[in-house]
Amino acid sequence: MRALLIAVILCPHPTNIIIGTEEFEQVNSFKYLGAMVNNDNSIEEEIKERIATGNKAYHVHKKLFTSKLISRNVKIHLYKTLIRPTVTYASETWVFKESIYKKLTIFERKIMRKVFGPTRTEEGYWRIKTNREINDILKGENIIGFIKKQRLNWLGHVERMSEDNNVKKNI
Repeated sequence: MRALLIAVILCPHPTNIIIGTEEFEQVNSFKYLGAMVNNDNSIEEEIKERIATGNKAYHVHKKLFTSKLISRNVKIHLYKTLIRPTVTYASETWVFKESIYKKLTIFERKIMRKVFGPTRTEEGYWRIKTNREINDILKGENIIGFIKKQRLNWLGHVERMSEDNNVKKNI
């Protein structure tokens, strides 16, 4: 079945595949195990969908994140356990470009600004938090560092596999 999926994806000309009495339609992209797979191996569509899913996760839990009764540390913990994993699902397999890093960082800062709100200045005016303030809140543990750590964990997992494992053979 895996060879069939690869053949369908990599076929440069749109054709349907017939196996026995079943006909399989050529598609440009499809969702497999929650991740988008497409014929040009681009993750732009996947990133957009992941960010949209992260926004939905934020809005589902908005009352928790905007509550004055919940401490800053608990809100950070909630973000790291509810929203960040939703956005970074299957990120170990992504091929990154600078534009992807930028989109993910912008998303994280936007959510953090919504969670922690504006800052009051000495003059009595309100302003949004700066990128440095957001980084200080997260203590340098941003989404990009999290993804890099996940990728290293995955690499270690693959390295510990036996040499006859299919995953290790295909790398």
